[in-house]
Amino acid sequence: MDSDRMFELAQALAAAKSRQDVPAAMKLLHPEMLLESPAFGTAVRGTAANEKALHWFFASFPDYDVVLEGHAASRDALVCWGTVRMTMTGDRFGVVPNGRRAELPVYIRFGFRDDLIAAEHFFFDLSELCAQSGVSTDAVRAVLFGSRDAVRGSA
Repeated sequence: MDSDRMFELAQALAAAKSRQDVPAAMKLLHPEMLLESPAFGTAVRGTAANEKALHWFFASFPDYDVVLEGHAASRDALVCWGTVRMTMTGDRFGVVPNGRRAELPVYIRFGFRDDLIAAEHFFFDLSELCAQSGVSTDAVRAVLFGSRDAVRGSA
């Protein structure tokens, strides 16, 4: 796949996710899509798991908006960078956020198969998201990864 087509697919996915349009996003994803977000400690594969993950994410960040500002491509992969803006809501992370919209740099590595996005690795700084949201990174990590590792850092 050429780099222009890869970026076109990535841009279309960014636009769909920025509208919180799960059906439009799903049309761009390969049936065996792997979505990884190391900051959240998540990795999901397949149509049903990706759809569920997107609904959870948009419930947590209902005003999610991403702008892809640049990219680089190889023969079969694309890396994009840009800015994500999102407001942490609810208590899904075991904390009560301040309601302010966070603005963070984001890096996304995409893989492709059959003219669809087959992998997305979504990288951002969880500590910065927590700081801008007025919550404890240790408390959020305790919910995401289990209390053993998070509590060790706060003791």
